[in-house]
Amino acid sequence: MATNRHAIIRYQTLDRCFRNPGRKYYIDDLINACNYAIYDFTGIIEGIKKRQVFDDIRFMESPQGWNIPLEHIRDGHKVFYRYSDLTFSINNQPLNESEVRQLKEALLTLSRFKGMPQFEWVSEITTRLDSGLGLSHSQYQIIQFEQNDYLKGIDHITPLYNAILYQKALDIEYRSFKQETPYIIVLHPYFLKQYNNRWYIFGKNDKNKLIVNLALDRIVAINESKVEYLINDSIDFEEYFDDVIGVSVQNEEPAKLIELKISNQLFPYIQTKPLHGSQKIKEKQIDFTMITLNLIPNYELESLLLSLGEGIEVLSPESLRNRISERATEIVNNYKNKNAD
Repeated sequence: MATNRHAIIRYQTLDRCFRNPGRKYYIDDLINACNYAIYDFTGIIEGIKKRQVFDDIRFMESPQGWNIPLEHIRDGHKVFYRYSDLTFSINNQPLNESEVRQLKEALLTLSRFKGMPQFEWVSEITTRLDSGLGLSHSQYQIIQFEQNDYLKGIDHITPLYNAILYQKALDIEYRSFKQETPYIIVLHPYFLKQYNNRWYIFGKNDKNKLIVNLALDRIVAINESKVEYLINDSIDFEEYFDDVIGVSVQNEEPAKLIELKISNQLFPYIQTKPLHGSQKIKEKQIDFTMITLNLIPNYELESLLLSLGEGIEVLSPESLRNRISERATEIVNNYKNKNAD
């Protein structure tokens, strides 16, 4: 298939020429028509060549194109081109193989949005296209996104999204991991965020007027509250997470300079996928590299550092170093206790 950014313009132009019963289109006429259409649409003088038009015609005649019923009619020493069926048009035909492939790729991307607000139509249109156009999936998967189709609480996204959009306070029945009995929290919702395959709603707790976050998989029920909605006039959520990893933000907690010592076996991974946007190299030695981060320490940062194992050491602040040491000791003790059994 001859492809470039103006291919669709050429195909549509050729299709119109082939359907025109009042004029004979020779190859030079087709070239001129394509050039004029491209210029009319883009303002660019393309200057396409005869070989390009012949390639386009061959593609349109092929099964990969539209199987157009094109007649090559000899007129003296020249040939003009016309559909044998003047009611034919590529716009009335089923999708060709190339278009089917492109549509499959688009549907694969859209499938990530299933269950999201304003994207309820994705499931329906995917099913209709699959059945009506034969766009069944490939026999094997060639790409996978990080997405949990069985994620609990995803059905809460739409009502929460709408509450933010229409500024409605909510009575949320919530069961935290630390409590077995659910309780009601009156929330003024402001922002939805996904982290580590889990969704969170951020908003103002009506009781203490502090910003809190609730995990959607711990929400039992959502109802509209009679409390008047408190508009967010103080927090820019585009910047709210700049100083943290994850979703745990301590109110009024300042960012701290964190120094890490990383083995040079591990460092290439940290260099190509930085732990945070504030990451900077402080010192580089034969066996290790020292970097700094400017962050608010939280549970997610601790978990990330622990996941890097023996290849990383927290040098400062002392509080974070001690916390990592305590959790590492607990991990070791768990294995010692297992061996003892």
